[in-house]
Amino acid sequence: MIATAGRVALPRAATTESPFVRWLLVGFALVFLLVFLFLPLVVVFATALSQGVGAYLRAFADPDTLSAIRLTLLAAAIAVPLNVVFGLAAAWAIGKFQFAGKSLLITLIDLPFSVSPVVAGLVFVLLFGAQGYFGPWLREHGYQVIFATPGLVLATAFVTFPFVARELIPVLEAIGPEEEMAARSLGASGWQMFWRVTLPNIKWGVLYGVILCNARAMGEFGAVYVVSGRITGQTDTMPLRVEKLFQEYNSPAAFALASVLTLLALVTLFVKVGIERHARARVEKPEGAAA
Repeated sequence: MIATAGRVALPRAATTESPFVRWLLVGFALVFLLVFLFLPLVVVFATALSQGVGAYLRAFADPDTLSAIRLTLLAAAIAVPLNVVFGLAAAWAIGKFQFAGKSLLITLIDLPFSVSPVVAGLVFVLLFGAQGYFGPWLREHGYQVIFATPGLVLATAFVTFPFVARELIPVLEAIGPEEEMAARSLGASGWQMFWRVTLPNIKWGVLYGVILCNARAMGEFGAVYVVSGRITGQTDTMPLRVEKLFQEYNSPAAFALASVLTLLALVTLFVKVGIERHARARVEKPEGAAA
């Protein structure tokens, strides 16, 4: 403290800034959101509806667009459950046990975050393509992976598999093994312990991971672009169809389909906020009750 003219001047808090600095930072954040978030959203929906609601709805009557929507939903419907199973198993092993190779497993889980989706797609082509490592065997037995639905599912599953595991690992590490040990001492089987003790404690983390995984699965472009072959009506997903419509100068139809992906992103955001708020309320409620 510094005494000045008979008064004691308290040191200013480290987080206290002048009104000018505060308004400058707030203004910069608002301008950034306006330019990079709100304006693109307005452009997407304005262009999608530029020819009226009737033209907007007719864009989804196109057979190739409907095929792209169905294929996107199918790939997500297969990839997301696979990632839930993998995420639960990986998070359980990492959060509950110590074993050789644990650090390597965590690194491999994070691999899709550091590898370009395009590179991942090329890897699948080198493995399962006609000239790939497994390509000749697959062709001899009548299987096709690349330029077909299985390749899309593989690429989608690869780029999305970290989400569920990464949400559950810190949750399981924070919970600890005490409740499971108590259930085991009372004679609970492994499945009973999982369904009645572990799953209720991690259900919000599972739901959060599923939402993020599903959003990424439906919006994936790079890896799917490489393995799909972009065959119209057969291997086009929604993002690929948007690009193809835009290249054909059919902007209203392209932005109409893009608006569906945008709505999915907005719904994902709102559900994410709701889950976080609900989970936070459940954590704070016992403290308030105890008080």
